[in-house]
Order: sequence, then C-alpha cells, then structure tokens
Amino acid sequence: MFAILLLGVCVSVSAQGQIQTEISIKTLLHDMVDRDKIARFPSTNFRLKQHSSYNRNSVEVEAPKMEPTGWFDNKDNNTSDKDANFIRIEKNSKGEQEWVLMDHQAPGALVRTWMPFRSKNTPDTDIIIRIYIDGATEPTIEGNMLQLFNGSGLIPFPFAHKSIRSAVSFFPIPYAKSCKITTRAPAFFYQFTFREYNAATKIKSFTMSDFNSAKKKIQQVGEALLHPKSSMSTSHFDFKKVLVPNEAHGMALPSGNAAIRELSVALDNYNDPEITRKVVLKIEFDGKETVWCPIGDFFGSGIGLNPVSGWNTSVSELGFMTSRWVMPYQESAKISILNLSDAPVSVNVNASVGTWKWEDDSMYFNAAWRGEYPVATRPYSDWNYITLKGKGVYVGDALTVMNPTKVWWGEGDEKIWVDNEAFPSIFGTGTEDYYAYSWGGVSTDFYEHPFHAQPMSNKYNKLNRKTEEGERNTMGYSTETRTRALDVMPFETALKLDMEVWSWEDCDMGYGVGVYWYSTLETTSNANKNIKEVQNVPPLPTDF
Repeated sequence: MFAILLLGVCVSVSAQGQIQTEISIKTLLHDMVDRDKIARFPSTNFRLKQHSSYNRNSVEVEAPKMEPTGWFDNKDNNTSDKDANFIRIEKNSKGEQEWVLMDHQAPGALVRTWMPFRSKNTPDTDIIIRIYIDGATEPTIEGNMLQLFNGSGLIPFPFAHKSIRSAVSFFPIPYAKSCKITTRAPAFFYQFTFREYNAATKIKSFTMSDFNSAKKKIQQVGEALLHPKSSMSTSHFDFKKVLVPNEAHGMALPSGNAAIRELSVALDNYNDPEITRKVVLKIEFDGKETVWCPIGDFFGSGIGLNPVSGWNTSVSELGFMTSRWVMPYQESAKISILNLSDAPVSVNVNASVGTWKWEDDSMYFNAAWRGEYPVATRPYSDWNYITLKGKGVYVGDALTVMNPTKVWWGEGDEKIWVDNEAFPSIFGTGTEDYYAYSWGGVSTDFYEHPFHAQPMSNKYNKLNRKTEEGERNTMGYSTETRTRALDVMPFETALKLDMEVWSWEDCDMGYGVGVYWYSTLETTSNANKNIKEVQNVPPLPTDF
C-alpha cells in the first residue's frame, strides 16, 4: 500500500488498486449518515470490539446452571476497592493515580460510549475522565465523565445525549496508533466500543483543532440524524389487499440493478396488539428469501402499535411503519405480506425503488426473527439472537420480552463472537446497557434516539408517558431497539450473538427478537420461519 495526495486529501491505494480515503472525524461523520455505504462491505476493513466493566470471573463458556457465578456472574461494576472490572491502575506523568478502562494498541476509532448514573436519582458525578491518543502523556480529551458524553459538554446532541439514566455518545474519535481511557476514580459501569483497523490503515487522529474545524459537518450530520430522510428513489410501487388467515400476497419490483430505498407497511387497524407479531414481512432478492420477520419486530414497534422515530425505521401514530434501510439487488425483488392471525387483515404496502450499481462489495439486506415462550430464567443461560456463517455486516436488532413479574428482568449481558474467536470480543454488562440506558428496574419510560429506543415498557409508550419517577414495575411487554451506523459489525466467516437470560425472579418469560444484517447471498443463518412460535404470543399475566 502506498499514499498519494489528491486535491489536498490524503488517500491510500491498496494492493488491489482501490483508493481509500484517510479516515478522519469528517469521513466518519459522513459515513454515519451514508445510507448506501452500509450496504457495501467496508473497503477499509475493521472489526468492532469493546472494553467494558464485565465481570472478570467470566472466563469460559459454561452450560446453563442454577448459580449466577463464573460465566453468569452479574457483578459487572466497580463499587469498592475489591472490584477489578477494569484493566489496571497506574500513575500518569504527574504522579496521579488513574484507573485504565480502555487500552487499545492498534489503529482504531472510538464509536460508542455508555456510562450510567452512579445513583438512579443522581445524574452527575465528580469523576474526571481522560482520553490519551497515540501514546501521548497528556490527554487529548479531559472532563467530567458524564458531562463529556451526555450532550451538555464537548460532544453535542444528538451524538451525545442522556438516554434514561445514562450518558451515551456515538461521536467518532479516530486514532492512528492507540487509545487509552482512564478515570481518576473507579468507574461504576462502562462500555467503550471501538473499531480496530488493519495496521496499514491511514488514520488522522482526533485533535481539538480538527474537532473545531469539523463543526459545520457536525451540525449537518446532527440535523440529518434528527430529521431522517430516505435516500433518492426514482419509482414507487404499492398494493392494498385484504388477507384472509394464512394468506400471503406480494408484488414484484423492476428487474435489473436497483435498490429498495423506502418501504412502508400499514394495517387498517391495530385494535389487537398481537397483530404486529402475526403479520409477517417477506422479501426475496435474486431468487432467495432474505427477509422473514413479523412487522412489529422488523420496524421496531414490538407487540402493538408503539410510535417511535429512528434513523433507519419509524412508526407513526397513524400506523405507518417505515423502513429506510437500503436493500440492493441484481436482477429481481419481491415484497410479500403473510397473515398468520385468525382474522382477515387489510394491509397497505408502499415501496420506493432507486438506482444501484451492483459491484463486488454489494450486499443483500437480511432480517430474521426468533421467538420463544416460555423461556425459563432458571437455570441461568444464554439465549441466541442469531448465528451467521459467511461474510457480511451485522446492523441491528429489536428485542421484545414479556415479563410476568414486577421485578427487573434484564441483567443479562450480550456476548458476541466474530469470525470464530475463542472469547467474545464484545462482552456487555446488561441488556439495558446494550440498548443504551440503565437502571432498568425503574427506567420504564419511553425514549427514542436515532440509533436506539424503548418504544414500550410496562404500560408506557410515546402516547402514554410515565409520570411517577420512582415506580419500579417492569411487568408486561418491553421493546428495546438498537440499529447501528459506525458501530456495525463486519464479519468474514461467522458471527454469533447471545443475550444472557438473567432476571431477579425465577419465572417464565417470553423472548422475541428481530435481527438485521447485510451479507453475500451464500451466507447462511440458523434462523427459521417458525410459524408456530409467531402465533404463540406470550400472554400477559392475569394481574397485569
């Protein structure tokens, strides 16, 4: 690989002759809102990794068991000097003691941070966080641990924000050699998610000067995130049909290179909340069905009509469910709706199609669903979202659970293996942390952000907001969504995502998840079209 200079922009040329722009704050911001780019395998290949406060007693996979120890140990934080859920303690160049939370010795980019409030009612801290880039002895970024990343400090909203009782940031911080993150006191919980690039990748490390010069770009991208629009389309197709039970109806799209750029589904009514589980979206590309998913799990509504707005999908109060995922194909595409309910359903489908140049890096969009009821919370276990074999990029999921009790259900950690690694490169600290909020037992209010949301929890949604802050009740359905931009997960041979089932109550829960990824047509998954489980909607408890 060698470097050249074009119009003042440093680029590199790979051995295959592909020109690759130097990675910087501005290029990463551009990629964050480039809808076409996510449908192509990254030209500058990377792997997503994470340093977190997961319990260090979790060292090897264990079979389900009754004791929450080892692989299922739940203490994923630091509350005393006895805890060691961080990398190390060291002294800086001034002799000050620091706790090292992340230490990545390779080219990369920090693309997501999550840190919760220390107390559910205290949205601040006096702990100082420092980010050292490329081995510097002085921090490039320094400030209050929460304020830096909650939208009130250096990183602006909506990149950084308060979700529910957490400070969350998706702002990119690139580095050419290394990144070390420390705090002046033990951090409670934390997750730092980053890209690891190949050693030869050209990266312009984050500086405050570059940050300030990127403010116009920051503002433009922020506005785009808050007012999402679909990419350019050239033609529109629709059908309206009353489907009797077990009937499917579809429409073919224009042949040749093209891409679905917006897809909208609306039912005539949502009086029965289970209808969003029992109506299934199916899409075929080039002769292979790559999408089979209930509409509530595909669009992020969960069970029932729960309005929410995000970068990739939205659900309106009027019942229009919209996807802005770009879905390219080479020769043919067909969109179908299947009614698995026991009553007729009137459905309206609209698709916008635009141009696409199919090249070697182009990928097909996939969406699958897995559901299970009952799911026993004892013994403690891992519940598989998806296992993929082949090449692609994982881009999101929407989880809906049914909790039969008031107590908190979501202590379970995500565990993600990429390319058959021995230990998961992403090991989380709790289900709500994966979905970017915290203090799950009390955090049942609606919230939304371009990349994650809680459209429904207990009895609360966008149309029925929570008013009693101290109420602690997670009984009923909860829906959590996460779609990815800079934190997408490329894989060359395999990806496996498990979510730990860890409730404080011994009970039977219901789990259902929609998962989304791009891949080659040859890539396979362990997903199946489980009609019986789609119709087995977890019932709400009788005392709900």
